[in-house]
Amino acid sequence: MGTLPGTKHQKVAGGVSTTWVSVLCLSCFLLGVFVVNRIWSIPELVEVNGEASSVEGIQRKHSKVSMKCEKKETSVRAGDILSQVSLTHDVIMTLDKTISNLEMQLAAARAAKASNQGESPIDVKSGTDLLKDRPKVFFVMGIITAFSSRKRRDSIRETWMPQGDKLIKIEKEKGIVMRFVIGHSATPGGVLDGAIDAEDEQNHDFLRLQNHVEGYHELSSKIQIFFSTALSIWDADFYVKLDDDVHVNLGLVGSTLARHRSKPRVYIGCMKSGPVLAKRGVKYHEPEYWKFGEEGNKYFRHATGQLYAISKDLATYISVNRCLLGFVVHWS
Repeated sequence: MGTLPGTKHQKVAGGVSTTWVSVLCLSCFLLGVFVVNRIWSIPELVEVNGEASSVEGIQRKHSKVSMKCEKKETSVRAGDILSQVSLTHDVIMTLDKTISNLEMQLAAARAAKASNQGESPIDVKSGTDLLKDRPKVFFVMGIITAFSSRKRRDSIRETWMPQGDKLIKIEKEKGIVMRFVIGHSATPGGVLDGAIDAEDEQNHDFLRLQNHVEGYHELSSKIQIFFSTALSIWDADFYVKLDDDVHVNLGLVGSTLARHRSKPRVYIGCMKSGPVLAKRGVKYHEPEYWKFGEEGNKYFRHATGQLYAISKDLATYISVNRCLLGFVVHWS
C-alpha cells in the first residue's frame, strides 16, 4: 500500500527525516556561532595584552632614559667636584709657598737680629737685605764638634773634606758648603775660644755660633741654632747635620740629596724608632716620657743623630719655631 497524504513525518531521499535535518542544521549553526565568537575574542585578549606590554616597555624605556640622565648628571657633578678639588689644591699650594717664603724672611730677620746683638744699628742689616745677600747653594753640611775634638777634625780634613782652595772651589762650583760647627765657652775669650780662633785662622772651616754656650746638655739648642744660623747665611736646598766622628762619601751624599731636590719638605737619614725609657737610672732615661703617652710607647720615627738632612722649608720651620719646639737629640 502507498503512504497516505496526511502523514506528519516525511522522509527525504535516503530515508532521513526532515525534522532531524532541521535539528542538525540548527546545531551546526549554533556551533558555528560559538566557534566564531570564541575565535574573535582571542585577538582582543592578545591585543589587550600587547597594549599592556607596550605600556610596560615605554615605562622601561623611560626608566632607562631617566637612569642615563641621572648617571650623566652624576658624572657631571663628579667632574665639577674634582675640578674644584684640583683648583683648591693649587690655591693651597700657592698659599703654602707664600707662607714658607714669609717664614723664611722672618727667620732671616730673627737670625740677623740675634747674631748682631751688641752691634751699632748702622751695621745691622734688615732681614730682607740679608735674605737677598745670601748665596744660593746646594747644601750646607754642619759638622757638630767640640773643643776637645781636634783630632777628629784633623782626621776629617785629612780624608774626605777638601781644604784651602779646594774647599772654596767646591763651594763655588758645586754649591757644597762644609763647616765645623761650634759655639763659645762659658768664659768668652778664654783659652778654649782662643784655640778655636787659631785653628779657624789656619783652616777657615768653622761656623761659630755666637749665641751658644758649649755643653753636653746643650746639644739640642746647638743644632737648632746651627739650622737658624746656616739658614740666615746660605740659601740652600738642604741643611745637613753630621757628627765629627763620622766619615762620609761626599759624592754619595750629594747624589742622594739631588734625587729629592724637587720636593718641598724632606727629612732624610737612617730612620729608626724605639721604646721610651721611663725607668729612672737607666741609660738614656727620658725624664719627660709622659709626653709620649703611656709607659711602653715608642718614639716617633726619626733619623739617627750621626747624619741626617732637612730641606729648606723644614729648616725655616725650626728656625721660626725654635722657642716652642722641644728639639730632641737622637742617639743610635
